[in-house]
Amino acid sequence: MNAEIIAVGSELLLGQIVNTNAKFLSQQLAEIGINVYHHTVVGDNPDRLRSVLEIAESRSNLIIFTGGLGPTKDDLTKETIANHLGKKLVLDEYALTSIENYFKKTNRLMTDNNRKQALILEGSLVLQNDHGMAPGMLLSTDTHSYMLLPGPPKEMEPMFLQYGQAALLGKLDSNEQIFSRVLRFFGIGEATLETEIEDLIDEQKNPTIAPLASDGEVTLRLTAKHSLPDVASSLIDEVEKKIFDRVGDYFYGYDQTSLMEELFKKLQQLDLTLACAESLTGGMFQQQFTHFPGAGNILKGGVVCYTNEVKEKVLKVSKVTIAKQGVVSEACASELAENVRELLDADVGISFTGVAGPGELEGKPVGTVYIGVSIKGKTKVEKFIFGGSREQNRIRAVKHGSHLLLKMLS
Repeated sequence: MNAEIIAVGSELLLGQIVNTNAKFLSQQLAEIGINVYHHTVVGDNPDRLRSVLEIAESRSNLIIFTGGLGPTKDDLTKETIANHLGKKLVLDEYALTSIENYFKKTNRLMTDNNRKQALILEGSLVLQNDHGMAPGMLLSTDTHSYMLLPGPPKEMEPMFLQYGQAALLGKLDSNEQIFSRVLRFFGIGEATLETEIEDLIDEQKNPTIAPLASDGEVTLRLTAKHSLPDVASSLIDEVEKKIFDRVGDYFYGYDQTSLMEELFKKLQQLDLTLACAESLTGGMFQQQFTHFPGAGNILKGGVVCYTNEVKEKVLKVSKVTIAKQGVVSEACASELAENVRELLDADVGISFTGVAGPGELEGKPVGTVYIGVSIKGKTKVEKFIFGGSREQNRIRAVKHGSHLLLKMLS
């Protein structure tokens, strides 16, 4: 089954909202063995939607629509598809009752146009909307299947997971399923990693290898097709071992984890406490760390030491260091990490100091960053030159700090 996703809504073309639905659906469809070859966005115009639909029918046998199922006049997805296929729109009584109950429950007046949301394509399988009003639907002909889903992600995502996915699985001819594993790497560029495993990519059949880069990280998605999960896992294991033999030093975790999550788990495993001194990152490291439940058992606290005065008076960085070497220096990062660890009586201290931008500081170019780590008397400082935007430099500093500390703990 080859799929095409058509997002309907002029607000997408105007840039008012981002089309996250296509990303979500592509990921979910890949998991069940359905190939997605095209994404299309079209405005709330019946002629253009019909044209897009005709093109999709020429190259895909599953067409999934998101959006255009609401009560207003510009919500025309159902009407356009019904006209194109010569189908009637009929009232789904269950959906109508759900809509009426919603208005009663919220003590609001239900206008006549809300009945429109309960209309479905005649002969379609209704996909219940547990988080909104307009139901989805799946209609199949001899040549194509058409799935209509609401636009809001809070309605679309649970509807697809609860009802849409099962409906599509029932239509797949093959008993093969797709099994995927994501390998996450840090400290190696996408081009370098791909060069190291180029022959494996060229030879790929089953499993396949798909590289993806984002924010200084590289991921490899290994995907195998098989009817038996154990066999698929074994196929992925073989390829993974070949990859690790070449670039395993840069690997840090699987699937949807992150550097910060792996660091959190490592500190938790070792029963270590943490203290932070943040200059250019302004508390970003601590903010991300406290995302995880149980962070209070690890993170003692931290100091956002943006000014020289705070570095000197609170974290006791020596006047000599600041005067002779500056705050953007290895010596300052070292003292910050050691002193915040001692100040807060923690096992581990980490520090960030540097030039986020937009201008130079102490003659150092934008993107110059020093990260210090102090673990029970042993201190290490690494220097980085990022050179991105102000926000990119801060984000990269947090990631590299997480990676540096993770490496030292491992």
